[in-house]
Amino acid sequence: MSCRKAKHAGSWYTGSEHELSNQLASWLQKADFIHGPARAIIVPHAGYRYCGACSAHAYRQVSPEVVRRVFILGPSHHISLSGCALASVSKYKTPLYDLLIDSKVNKELNMTGYFEWIDPDVDEKEHSIEMQLPFIAKVMESYKDQFTIIPILVGTVNQEKQLRYGKILLNYLRDPQNLFVISSDFCHWGSQFRFTYYDSSYGHIYESTEHLDRMGMNIIENLNPVEFIDYLKKYGNTICGRHVIGILLQMIQQFSLVDPKRKPVLKFLKYTQSNQCVSTSDSSI
Repeated sequence: MSCRKAKHAGSWYTGSEHELSNQLASWLQKADFIHGPARAIIVPHAGYRYCGACSAHAYRQVSPEVVRRVFILGPSHHISLSGCALASVSKYKTPLYDLLIDSKVNKELNMTGYFEWIDPDVDEKEHSIEMQLPFIAKVMESYKDQFTIIPILVGTVNQEKQLRYGKILLNYLRDPQNLFVISSDFCHWGSQFRFTYYDSSYGHIYESTEHLDRMGMNIIENLNPVEFIDYLKKYGNTICGRHVIGILLQMIQQFSLVDPKRKPVLKFLKYTQSNQCVSTSDSSI
């Protein structure tokens, strides 16, 4: 059975099973169940010292007894993709336990003709999906032999392609046994990210950045994919998972068209920055 190694364990998060389990449990216990059971969550993918506690607020909304498949959509940081790609291995390792890939769903998605396969070496370099795996393993540990995962690496997909993938994934979203994990950080601020937008009317740089992010978060909560694209065009906010979020918004919009009596609601529960920027030499995510 082919396996993807946990390449970022020991650097982006602890590789110790005991320490990791306790750390995740502590973060989850401090978060409240206030907006669940979730069918989809948006979660950051920076190092856990920056975003672990924040991520827990999203994962706390998951009801593991319901979930049997977890779709993990993450942006590609290392290769140029014009569409989406599927995992070409059979399982993903985590320090807690191995997560099995759903070969049946992978086959169904591949048969659409709109997916390619992730090269295993590229897969192991990518962190956007791996950073979700320990949290998924922890939340689902009481059901670890009863669920599968479907990792999907998302490239630079325009509005038309976001709609296409949204329609393909719609039926999976409609199934309450499926959970969608949308992996995305928000503003990458600083010269190293080639983004130094600053509106001094909101105070310090970090306050201006938070205002910009919250503007985008409010638009995402409106569940309007066109409005989100217009926001990105206007401000250029460096949301690395913007295409992944775009696919989610298209899925939700199609969901509302198919079943207008059911009104999906999306709510951001926590916001944090890796650093509070106050000068142009600073940077943050």
